Amino acid sequence: MTLKDKLAAQKIYLFLAALFITSLVVSNLIFQKFFYWYPFGADASTSIFGVKLFEISVGILPYPITFLITDLISEIYGKKRANQVVVAGIFASIFSLLIILVADNVPAIANSPIQDDLFSQVFGNSVIAVFASMTAYLFAQFIDIQVYHFWKRVTKGKHLWLRNNFSTWFSQFVDTFSIVFLLCAFKIIPWESFKGLLISGFLFKVLVAALDTPLLYFGVYLFKKRFNLNTNEELDLL
Repeated sequence: MTLKDKLAAQKIYLFLAALFITSLVVSNLIFQKFFYWYPFGADASTSIFGVKLFEISVGILPYPITFLITDLISEIYGKKRANQVVVAGIFASIFSLLIILVADNVPAIANSPIQDDLFSQVFGNSVIAVFASMTAYLFAQFIDIQVYHFWKRVTKGKHLWLRNNFSTWFSQFVDTFSIVFLLCAFKIIPWESFKGLLISGFLFKVLVAALDTPLLYFGVYLFKKRFNLNTNEELDLL
């Protein structure tokens, strides 16, 4: 690969990493707003195991993007680069948490559009949210990368849809269960919402994982065409 190609590959990698980190940090900041989504004709009365389904946090909306990006980076740049992005995401989450803590403890002036109580109400739980998210995210993302590369070895670089969906489904269940469990344990959300949020959150992520498979195929196609990659070949940025 030429120097020009390496610089282009490095630039794309940085943009993917930036998109990943932004999606992760934003999801931690907006999680307290909940809404209903109605797939396949369902409505707010739909329930299973005695709990309402399809009630999810808006924080879940950017989260599937992170798994799509790590799968794309795993496929094109390899396992090591995917793990590096995960570590960078952890650092960004911790750093954003420190900024929130400082901002929350700085007293607002009398004519501030946002007063201390409202700011604390919106961002006060972000500390617990970031902790819960980082714990779940750490397990889920590393599991996703490990499972992805397991299936990549088994299939010898073929059947991209299989490793994309299998790795994402398993890791997303771990992620959803861990986040909902920790938020309930810290009394951010009531325990009676546990089963509903777990099932609806996981179903949402499974659906998104299935829908993003064509996007992954398209992204891999563009990379292989741009950098003349063969099946199971990865870019070396060194």
